[in-house]
Amino acid sequence: MSALANRRGLLGLSSLRISESVECVSIERTSNTVLTIGHSIHPAEVFLKLLVQHQVTALADVRSAPYSRFNPQFNRKRLEETLEAAGIKYVYLGEELGGRAKDPACYENGRIRYDRVARSQRFQSGLKRVVNGASTHRIALMCAEKEPLHCHRTLLVGHELDKVGMNVAHILADGQLETHENAMNRLLSDLNLEPEGDLLSEDKPRIELIEEAIRCQTQLVGHSLK
Repeated sequence: MSALANRRGLLGLSSLRISESVECVSIERTSNTVLTIGHSIHPAEVFLKLLVQHQVTALADVRSAPYSRFNPQFNRKRLEETLEAAGIKYVYLGEELGGRAKDPACYENGRIRYDRVARSQRFQSGLKRVVNGASTHRIALMCAEKEPLHCHRTLLVGHELDKVGMNVAHILADGQLETHENAMNRLLSDLNLEPEGDLLSEDKPRIELIEEAIRCQTQLVGHSLK
């Protein structure tokens, strides 16, 4: 466990506050925009309404296992049929962009390391498909978790898309849209990793703080083999 965990008592952190410090925005449909969404426990019609509200034309399913025991409306075949009826394209990218890598090299002490996943050829191939697809579709990456900061769609895929210059935003359960920048601000704030602003201290670059925060958060929400 890193010193970061000691700063906040990592293992006692059960949830991040989504209602505080969320700056919600509207984002125009552009060729470098990618949205994310968690299906949570939404009824199919509510989930569909969220996609339509944000003009989504293609949904990329990034679940490693595209099924839901408790929410069968999001089982792959059924979801694909629902989306097709609404004129929204469905693409399964869980093999490329899922949060449960099969390669043992992507784990450390039984816990997934998103930075290692991101360097894999399979992940980079999937990321490229999303980047290219965004030029012709308004894409939403879908996983299960309601809170963006509890999911690899944000901590892994969204982070890597942001690094290559894509405009990433997260559709929240109430229909509001949160920028990826603000989501990362929430994470930094919750982990007490915000720059001190002290003239006598040397602050780390923001990207280093974010990557440290993601590693810390992954200890809580990332896939574990144990």
